[in-house]
Amino acid sequence: MKIAIASDHAGFKYKEKIKEYLSEKGWDIRDFGTYTEASCSYPDFIIPAARAVSEGICERGIVLGGSGNGEAIAANKISKIRCALCWNNRTARLSRRHNNANMLALGERMISIEAAYEIVDIWLNTEFEGGRHIKRIDAIEDLGS
Repeated sequence: MKIAIASDHAGFKYKEKIKEYLSEKGWDIRDFGTYTEASCSYPDFIIPAARAVSEGICERGIVLGGSGNGEAIAANKISKIRCALCWNNRTARLSRRHNNANMLALGERMISIEAAYEIVDIWLNTEFEGGRHIKRIDAIEDLGS
């Protein structure tokens, strides 16, 4: 599975650590930036990552910032994106099971790197339940048509 990853300056350190962590586990990572801790505008990096997921270039995406809120908002402006801001294992699991989230937002200032690794692992390895949740996702997708 190819995973898009992107951050602003406030999520840069975790992006680099998560990118290395996932690469060591054999995941195919495409980094959309930022590439330094210099202050920057998160949409410049989050939007291209979300477009890569929306267009099928990458199957999933992970975006990071200080809180992860702005990154999730930006990603969710792109058609076919369901970006979930997760802060613990349960939110990660439910974002996949019930919402089929194809992007994950994390806040570097909100959680430890150990928690981030756990959330990422759960999020990448949890399957969508389908069933009653499909009609809800379809209703959301219809808004973008």
